[in-house]
This record gives sequence, C-alpha cells and structure tokens, in this order.
Amino acid sequence: MKQRIITAAIAAAVFLPIVIYGDFPFVIFIYILASVGLFEAMRMKQMSIASVPGVLSLLLLWFLLIPSGMISGFVLTKMEFLLLILLLLLSYTVLSKNKFTFDDVGFLLISTLYVGLGFYYFIEIRELALAYVFFALFVIWTTDSGAYFIGKSMGKTKLWPDISPNKTVEGSLGGVICAVIVAIAFQFTVGFEHSLLITILIACLLSIFGQIGDLVESALKRHYKIKDSGSILPGHGGILDRFDSLLFVLPLLHFIHIFLF
Repeated sequence: MKQRIITAAIAAAVFLPIVIYGDFPFVIFIYILASVGLFEAMRMKQMSIASVPGVLSLLLLWFLLIPSGMISGFVLTKMEFLLLILLLLLSYTVLSKNKFTFDDVGFLLISTLYVGLGFYYFIEIRELALAYVFFALFVIWTTDSGAYFIGKSMGKTKLWPDISPNKTVEGSLGGVICAVIVAIAFQFTVGFEHSLLITILIACLLSIFGQIGDLVESALKRHYKIKDSGSILPGHGGILDRFDSLLFVLPLLHFIHIFLF
C-alpha cells in the first residue's frame, strides 16, 4: 500500500500539471502514454513492437492520435490510413509465410484502435474543456475507491468471478453512488450548463462504463494469463491498468457532449 501511495503521488505530480497546462506538451504526453499502452498490449500476445507489424501499428496509433484541429493538413483521412495499414498487415501475412497470421492482424488492429481512440478522446475532451477532464477523472477515482471500500466492507455477491474474483455487486453499486455524490458536488462548485439531473445521469453512465472498461482489461489479462499489463507504475501495474476506465469513459463523454450540445 505504501508503494502504491508513493507512486500515485509522484504520478499525480507529473500528470496533473501537464493536463492543466494542456496544449502541445499535453499532446506529446498522451502520445507517450498511448505508445506505452500499445507496447503493453502487444507484449501480452508476445509480439514485439520492434517488428514490421509493430512499427505499422505504432504509425497507425500516432496517426489516430492527431488532434482534429490538425488532421485537415494531411492527404489521407484517418479511415484511409487505417485501410492502408490493414492492407500492409495483410500483405505481411503472406511475406512472413503465415508466421504472422490473420488473427495477429485482428489483434493488432483492435488493440491499436482501443488504445489510440481512447487516448485520442483524452486530447479532444481536454480541448473541449478542462472541467470535463476533471469531471471524468473524479467520477472514475471515486467509483474505484467507493467500489473498493464498500465492496470490502459490505460485498457478498460476486459481480463477475470468472473475470475479476474480488469485485462484488455491492461494491459496484457503491462505486456508482459515490460517483453521483461527487458529481453533485462538482455541479454545485464548478457548474455545468445542463441541469443537476443530467449531471447525475451522466455520472451514472460514466461510472458504469468505467467499471466495464476495468472488467475488459481484467478479461484481457486473464485471457493471456498475466497479472498486470506492465510494471511502469510500481504498485499499480502498467499504463493500461491505470487508464482502462478512461479509455471507455472519455469516448462516451465525447458522444454525450455531441448529443446534448
């Protein structure tokens, strides 16, 4: 626990000022986080990023992360670049004499889209408003903390034991309730344009989807029989371990903003 607290404090001291400052340093920081996240995903499947498929996937990741305000200067759209990388990866299955398989192509594309688009919307939400970033962060942090402490003290019904044995239904509901409480406090202190009821509903959705993102990462690790996605954050695991909820929550928050405003 002491190691987790120290790591969290150091990470927050680095992470939060960059998020608050935004602009180009923030974009570069997201590129680094996403690149490490892709490396972790590939390592789960024992694939090297220092390979033809790894380099192609990294190029696709970097292209996906380009902020919307900068993409207009490129010849190819993101969908066209995705198609180009797909064709190159499929071609490599032939050149490698099927040592690199069709299944490997699917894994790389899904992993790159999962990591790339999740972190891309981190950039987009930060461009939209810093308040939305902190709203998402507070909802996720309180959901995690609430689920942990309430689940530990009151949890009896297993939520999904085949994927995450320690999570309980009571903890999950407690996490949502804690997220709602923080969202109410956030509405009264920071304030959003929409009503308190809308803020509460958004908090519930983000809390639920954040927990789903956590379970998806747990399922992925269980499938590949590993404990953590990485070890870059002592006591916390890897980048995917720490950002699994955000990779689900930030795209959802972007879609909610589109529909509401």
